[in-house]
Amino acid sequence: MDNGRMDEFNTRKSMNLRKRGIYLLPNLFTTGALFAGFYAIVQSMNWRFESAAVAIFIAMVLDGLDGRVARLTHTQSEFGAEYDSLSDMVSFGVAPALVIYEWAFKGLGKWGWFAAFIYCAATALRLARFNTNIDVVDKRYFQGLPSPAAAALVAGFVWVMLDYGFKGDELRWYAAALTVFAGLSMVSNLPFYSFKDINLRKSVPFVVIFLIALFFILISSYPPGVLFALFLCYALSGYVLWALRRRSKPVA
Repeated sequence: MDNGRMDEFNTRKSMNLRKRGIYLLPNLFTTGALFAGFYAIVQSMNWRFESAAVAIFIAMVLDGLDGRVARLTHTQSEFGAEYDSLSDMVSFGVAPALVIYEWAFKGLGKWGWFAAFIYCAATALRLARFNTNIDVVDKRYFQGLPSPAAAALVAGFVWVMLDYGFKGDELRWYAAALTVFAGLSMVSNLPFYSFKDINLRKSVPFVVIFLIALFFILISSYPPGVLFALFLCYALSGYVLWALRRRSKPVA
């Protein structure tokens, strides 16, 4: 192909890309998650840590919806995938790190920002690895703790401790240990169940709907405690599953 035809081909290609645009519906949910993460950062700077923690949970819900909406409406795109990763970095990487730092780590000096940075860097590495291994790993399991679950663990700890009347400087070392634990779990190779093999279009017995209703009632009874306990169990489940797999392996 000569230079003239090549230039014409590139021009048509760029025009097609401009005309294609982006899908509104799934990216609207992603934008909502991004805003919730930004809102959490602003609220932590104003020392409204409970609002910041709740905003991170809202971001997690919106992040869980954008991908499902895109698949159900057949509006997946490379732009949406990249936009989602950038939103996740803000909502589940930067926001939780700044919230926990403002709440508990300021009195720790360099150890405080070091613990917060470990979490933030681990989120970036976790997202990068997920994007590069998306077609390689077993869809039933995540490789490492998902960043939304890690963010919920950190935000849930802040929320429940505030609800019990604790101050951040009283729990700074516990908060630092939990934050580092969440960060290291994200970059680990531990398997965490992804729930992606659950078919939402499949009919289920009536008792399943009843149990789901009870689950929501349980959460509404005490949201901070139940959500923190739920994500703490999920964070530990990867270690339990790893131990069970090692135990079941035949000895050579």
